[in-house]
Amino acid sequence: MKAITKSVLALSINAALFNAPAAFSEEAVDDSKLEKITVTALKRTQSIQDVPVSIATLSGEKFDNIFAAGDDILALATRVPGLYAESSNGRVAPRFYMRGIGNTDFDLAASQPVSIIMDEVVMENVVLKSFPLFDVDQVEVIRGPQGSLFGRNTTAGIIKFSSRKPTEDFDAYVKTGFGSYGLVNLEGAVGGGLTDDLSARISVLNQSKDDWIDNAAPGFEEKDALGGFEEQAYRLQFAYNPTDELDVLFNIHGRSLEGTASVFRANVLTAGSNELNENYDRDTVYYDAGTDDSGDNNPQSYDSDGWSVNVSYDFGAFTLTSITAQENADGQSKGDIDGGWGSPFAPAMGPGALRFDAVTEDKMKGLEQFTQEVRFASNGNDQITWQTGFFYFDSAFNVETIDGFLGASEVRHENTTWAVFGQSTYQVDEQLTIVGGLRYTYDEKSLEVIGERNVGASPFAPLDLRPEPVDFVEVDDGQWSWEGMANYKLDADTSVYARVSNGFRAQSIQGRDVNFSGNPSVADAETIMSYEAGFKADLIDNTLRLNGAVFHYVIDDIQLTAVGGNGNLVALTNADKGVGTGFEIDSEYRVNENLVLTAGFSYNNTELQDSDLLIQTCGSVINGSTDWTCTPLDPVTERQVPNGFGFDTFYDAAVDGNPFPNAPETILTLTGRYSMPIGNDGEMFVYSDYARQGKTNIFIYEAEEFKTDGQFELGLRLGYVHFDMDMEIALFGRNITDEDNLKGAIDFNNNTGIVNEGATWGVEFKKTFY
Repeated sequence: MKAITKSVLALSINAALFNAPAAFSEEAVDDSKLEKITVTALKRTQSIQDVPVSIATLSGEKFDNIFAAGDDILALATRVPGLYAESSNGRVAPRFYMRGIGNTDFDLAASQPVSIIMDEVVMENVVLKSFPLFDVDQVEVIRGPQGSLFGRNTTAGIIKFSSRKPTEDFDAYVKTGFGSYGLVNLEGAVGGGLTDDLSARISVLNQSKDDWIDNAAPGFEEKDALGGFEEQAYRLQFAYNPTDELDVLFNIHGRSLEGTASVFRANVLTAGSNELNENYDRDTVYYDAGTDDSGDNNPQSYDSDGWSVNVSYDFGAFTLTSITAQENADGQSKGDIDGGWGSPFAPAMGPGALRFDAVTEDKMKGLEQFTQEVRFASNGNDQITWQTGFFYFDSAFNVETIDGFLGASEVRHENTTWAVFGQSTYQVDEQLTIVGGLRYTYDEKSLEVIGERNVGASPFAPLDLRPEPVDFVEVDDGQWSWEGMANYKLDADTSVYARVSNGFRAQSIQGRDVNFSGNPSVADAETIMSYEAGFKADLIDNTLRLNGAVFHYVIDDIQLTAVGGNGNLVALTNADKGVGTGFEIDSEYRVNENLVLTAGFSYNNTELQDSDLLIQTCGSVINGSTDWTCTPLDPVTERQVPNGFGFDTFYDAAVDGNPFPNAPETILTLTGRYSMPIGNDGEMFVYSDYARQGKTNIFIYEAEEFKTDGQFELGLRLGYVHFDMDMEIALFGRNITDEDNLKGAIDFNNNTGIVNEGATWGVEFKKTFY
């Protein structure tokens, strides 16, 4: 993969240099007005101002600047109002949250209520969701349930990524970036017509960062032991258009990743406080485990590849579209989960007290995902337009979990889904448009334990305390999803809309506890009823765009993942209800030809409603010791469980009324760009972006240590653009104030934290050819 990617990058650079015309001319653009934004949220190309759904977009400079420091897809967190993301799996398996709805499950088989669509193909598995972002045309963040057109597991919303497509006209670009920690970021693409009917585009990415975190554990000391990564990715597309009616787009892509999994930092939180303490040093960890055969700390490696064929044929009255796709992935991650060295059974330990040594390795084996969508859509602008179709999904993979104490276990997951759907739009008059959609989905999942497995409530538990092992689980369900929307134009530039939508998240099976002496857990399907009203306006002679929405939703049988706790379990459960209320504002203001400002804000008030739901809390008492007790804020009840030597005492929190986990109450985003003309063919510019995350509860239960508020990051870009040469050079900075933000925690062993990346500075050069 590495050799292929580097060769392709060289090929694209050479093609650009030797085939590019000397100059480029385009139609004049009025720089004093806002550009029109088109989206495909309803699987039709429409102006964002005409779609009765809350949507935000990212593209161009705003998108590129977010990823200038080589960040992965998690960098989208808080860059759009209502959108959050985090992970405890490094650069794979991101967990997204929208309007407060998400899933904290870190297992490789976890289902998510935020769907990721890449080039019109759903990326269902969490590993597939992490495919690198490069040569991106636009990102659409579509908020709220999208069950009618996109199916199950979209109760929170959708993030759609659209790559730049091949065209008949030649174009290419080369982008190089260098920065802190040995950052190297190389990206390029070249495309154009090969024949009268065939065009192509190849896009490549090569990113790397040096190891920069020291390991200071006694006996394991090493400078620059971990923290780096190397990643390559490619995308090759062919567009075949032999007639005016037929369009065929073929896409083949792949990625290869080697680097560091998430960095766990032991006891960086003191009991009773959520502030990082003296045990925290961004440049240092204390690991005595979690290495691979070559000695790499917290190693991670993943490979994936896939292809899709998108065929459209215009029959005159309607267009038939078929999208066939296959995705494959394999990989593994290993981590020193306790984040420290030693244990109570060793002569010494640190930093702080550790209950036991915890190291875990997860392997994704043979992930295969196949999808097929067939869609019929009416053509033209008739009073009534429609689309209908069929969708099929099939996925299978094995997950092997290797625990440093209990050993290995392996489970196989299989999932098959099919659906039929339809949507129709009726234009009542020039002002009022009504949209209705309906979908039926059938979903079937199974889990099978492969080979030997661990049994028992504890590895030391007497035989009479061990549960009867369950080695096969199968669930299925069929659900209807529907939506109704109305859009009313007050005038040519302003509209108001209302939307009611219903969706569901299919049943989930969690097999992780098979490795930890338990049985698989199952969560029933959750259903959501969502109500939304909003407005969209282009104001002040098309220089100010102001879009807003208010929403309220009720989730029945909301799926939750109880992660960690004193028992170190990962178990699925359902709460009776989850309720959310809030609003979003997206705005962009072109003050003049040189100054553009954007601002966005979201408010999410979420609440779990289940008077009987109890969730195991952090660091409870073990055999009479209270060294690892944290500070639960919920009502707590005591429970004793035999362990073979005596009793383990657990504390269970009543979480009725708590906010959803990892659901920021507020998100504020700001950007500004100011340019200064330099002669007739260039400009200097300064661009800055700011993202602030409000009150966030990390777990289902509330504890003093595991909540955050007021975290922010600030970015900066200073550059020069030469228009005639289609060239840009810029100095960039990410997290320029070097904020130390707690992004995740582990509660079963000690107050372990996961922290954001530090300040990164660099320089970037981009040359475009036409």
